[in-house]
Amino acid sequence: MNFRNSTNMISLSDAFPKSNMPGDAEALRGPVRAFIAEKLAGLPAHEKARTWTGFDAEFSRSLGERGWLGLTLPERYGGSGKDAFSRFVVVEELLCAGAPIAAHWIGDRQSGPLLLRFGTEAQKQMYLPDICLGKSIYCIGMSEPNAGSDLAAVRTRAEPDGDGWRLSGSKIWTTYAHKSHYMIALARTSGTPADRQAGLSQFIIDLALPGVTIRPIQMATGEYEFSEVFFDNVRLDADALVGEAGNGWAQVNAELAFERSGPERIYSSLILLNLWADRLRRSSKDADVVRLGKFLADLATLRSMSLSVTGRLAQNHAPIVEAALIKDLGTAFEQSIPADIADAVGSDPGSPNDQELMQTLAFLLRLSPAFSLRGGTREILRGMIARGLGLR
Repeated sequence: MNFRNSTNMISLSDAFPKSNMPGDAEALRGPVRAFIAEKLAGLPAHEKARTWTGFDAEFSRSLGERGWLGLTLPERYGGSGKDAFSRFVVVEELLCAGAPIAAHWIGDRQSGPLLLRFGTEAQKQMYLPDICLGKSIYCIGMSEPNAGSDLAAVRTRAEPDGDGWRLSGSKIWTTYAHKSHYMIALARTSGTPADRQAGLSQFIIDLALPGVTIRPIQMATGEYEFSEVFFDNVRLDADALVGEAGNGWAQVNAELAFERSGPERIYSSLILLNLWADRLRRSSKDADVVRLGKFLADLATLRSMSLSVTGRLAQNHAPIVEAALIKDLGTAFEQSIPADIADAVGSDPGSPNDQELMQTLAFLLRLSPAFSLRGGTREILRGMIARGLGLR
């Protein structure tokens, strides 16, 4: 496959050079797998399918106690000082097993690395150790009401107030804000929404502060994964600013590279795929075997691409376009699994009814539309890819 930009052809092999998993990272797999198997013993598949939305603060703290959170953060801040490959192994095992990850996910994947890169020394010492221990729960304040996926359409505003700031505005589709301790939010510190990316800054916000109101949003699954958050003249200290005032857009783009590039953009429906594969071992049609083979070929390709981006992250690069491409392709793959399996099951009404398979399928059919919303919609990602390739 090739992509054309304004000057030359870019091949997938150039954009995604092969990366091999280092031995020390691979050595984590056995202990992590054994730990998860013990913790999830007896948990039914339809519960494991909730891995993204599964919120278990105790489980997250257990990971932190074993040094499996904050793996890429320096030891002086409570991390393990390992590279991105080690985190890839842990994340892959958690998602493949259907472990509940929501309590630690944002802090471990985004907020910690963001603070490490842009935070002050005082911020690193204050916030990073508790992220590594799974004690602090974080959410992301980017999307706003009536803005869709246009992250630059920021109306939430932070005005200087003595030696601090006053924050007013709102955020929406904020994952588990109602269970979080902190939000890292994008706010306008100068100019107007017409200025787009200019004049934006990031702040770390204690969600227990006066003036913060959080309203959970019920999803089609009946769960409350997202929330709307309102800021009514919230007083922030000077040290709430992350990085430099006005540099928020560049910081957000660096943060989104962490969000979009990992194996989490591939494995959201894997519990269902495993259940269906087990069913096919007992009874299958040729068309179903072909369909399963295509799923596995796509999975192997996407995993290889994700490993390649992990290699780039390990080298301190920020593969923004590559991460957007993986996220776009990966979420399409995740969505295709419940849709195609539903078609396969529906075309074979005489097959024995598998209650666990059907319950898991029903849940993921309701949840899967959100796969292409979280982390940026398909349209936004394709625009980023086109600009990165010089096509627009």
